[in-house]
Amino acid sequence: MVYGAREDGGRDGGVIESLDMIRNGSRNGTSSQPGIFKGHADVIIVGAGVAGAALAHTLAKDGRRVHVIERDLSEQDRIVGELLQPGGHLKLVELGLEDCVDKIDSQRVYGYVLFLDGKTATLSYPTQNYASDVAGRGFHNGRFVQRLRQKAASHPNVKVQQGTVTSLIEENGTIKGVRYKTKADGDRVLTAHAPLTVVCDGCFSNLRRSLCYPKIEVSSYFVGVVLEDCELPFANHGHLILADPSPVIFYPISSTEVRYLVDVPGQKLPSLSNGDMAHYLKSAIAPQLPAELQKAFISAVDKGNIKSIPCRSMPATARPTPGAILLGDSLNMRHPSTGGGVSVALYDIVILRDLLRPLTSLNDSPALCTYLESFYIRRKPAASTINAMADALYKVISPPPDLTAQMMRKACFDYLRLRDIFTFLGVSLFSCLNPSPYALVLHFSAVAFFAVGRELLPYPSPHRLLISAKMLQKAAKIVLPSISAEGVREMFFPATVPAFYRKPPPSLTHEFAD
Repeated sequence: MVYGAREDGGRDGGVIESLDMIRNGSRNGTSSQPGIFKGHADVIIVGAGVAGAALAHTLAKDGRRVHVIERDLSEQDRIVGELLQPGGHLKLVELGLEDCVDKIDSQRVYGYVLFLDGKTATLSYPTQNYASDVAGRGFHNGRFVQRLRQKAASHPNVKVQQGTVTSLIEENGTIKGVRYKTKADGDRVLTAHAPLTVVCDGCFSNLRRSLCYPKIEVSSYFVGVVLEDCELPFANHGHLILADPSPVIFYPISSTEVRYLVDVPGQKLPSLSNGDMAHYLKSAIAPQLPAELQKAFISAVDKGNIKSIPCRSMPATARPTPGAILLGDSLNMRHPSTGGGVSVALYDIVILRDLLRPLTSLNDSPALCTYLESFYIRRKPAASTINAMADALYKVISPPPDLTAQMMRKACFDYLRLRDIFTFLGVSLFSCLNPSPYALVLHFSAVAFFAVGRELLPYPSPHRLLISAKMLQKAAKIVLPSISAEGVREMFFPATVPAFYRKPPPSLTHEFAD
């Protein structure tokens, strides 16, 4: 053991064996699951990542017949989606999926430690009023997803199939199902039909354009490597180094491994193939890390296997379409620096589950579409808060090289060092335990006025007043665009939107049958 206990007995080989069986069956266009349902599915789910697999199991428990089509059922090696915040863990428990963080050597994460100019700020998750097992969790994303897939595949109401969905089947403006291909069938196009198709095929979705108005922004890239047998300065904590020009993040993903992510701003990365990236990491980033991490960091860079991924943001701008709904990163993305993506997906699944539960049928597509407009409104307060928090925090900790921005970053760091009541709002937002838009505004206002207040002391000279005005302007430019993009009315006043009050239509409930 290096820095975290292997609390769950290591990995579960049964997960891989079970999914290998599904993959082998899928090569023939079928599933190897015993007791699979017959006839058409009630719901088709495109994609079996965190959102798709968790939703499949959730709907199956409620009696829905679910057909999951996933492009690749093998375990993936991703460098994001490896941190589950405490708020997300609570939703995992609510969905009955808490055992999916077991037997994958996941590590408890109790908070974050920020580093700037040789000083630290420890932010402990406010979990005192929750059960003792509620904490953040760090893990290999691929292992976690495989556990979710295995859980879904084990339910007799779920059919899991490996195949590539090429398009949605549309008839008179209504989505009737999907077209897809499997390796076994070559170029032959197969079809699957269901009253409801849930598209959650990830951040690189090729289906979202027909269901929303995507406005994708790439602000930077995450470059990641795994550090082996590395002891973190603060055990069971994430480490956020406020380096220049952008942050570096460390967190445990197993009992012997630490993930490091270096944020590289801009639209172009240094070349991985000719060694430019390795040189950049060792010369520009390594000297800014805590001394006890530098050797392990350089060693990991020298070993290679450096991966990168664009940091994408996309507000939810769904276009309600009969027969289909968007979920997960297909619908909505935020900067991954706060690790909020998994939590948003789980929050959304709980909302969608609760909306579908009263329905005994899904066959009236227009009525179902009108009813599920409520989903896009009800998810807004929590999801938009987590999104805006992530994007705004990234702008604070990755400032442009101007004095006002640098002062804001330093003020934010010093504010968080106050701890206790001063930082409770910020940490509860960061941990996804209190994703309230009002808490978001209060927190950023408190940071802004803290920065202004200390600038004006001991006396407000004209120069200091000018600097203070610039900092307030900078603070507004940081948080307001994210809030505006998410929708002020839907985020803060969802109850004023008529769709919020949609009731289950009689044509989809037992009332109609009676």
